[in-house]
Amino acid sequence: MLAYLFHYVFAISYVSSHQYSFPQPLTPEEEKKYLEAYAAGDQEAKNILIERNLRLVAHIVKKYNNVNRDTDDLISIGTIGLIKAISSYDAEKGVRLATYAARCIENAILTLRKHFQKFF
Repeated sequence: MLAYLFHYVFAISYVSSHQYSFPQPLTPEEEKKYLEAYAAGDQEAKNILIERNLRLVAHIVKKYNNVNRDTDDLISIGTIGLIKAISSYDAEKGVRLATYAARCIENAILTLRKHFQKFF
């Protein structure tokens, strides 16, 4: 898990150093293709799903950026939430990946926020 996080922190740095541009979101057909490939064990498909959903992490982080945390920290924890979402996503439940991932990302950020409120 830490290896994935390490990889995506550098991916975020790469994205942020290129005029704040994110990869385009996947089309529904592409998303389905990569989800099926990941379910069959293709780790590269998981990487693509994560990279192409980083825009969602950034969008959600904007909502929580007023909690006196560095944006980089929120993006990092949000990316962990995204990784967990993709790892545990079940298309059979009828929920879109973006909807499910958004909840996982928000939960990761809120957990961090709750943890730090104990100390400050």
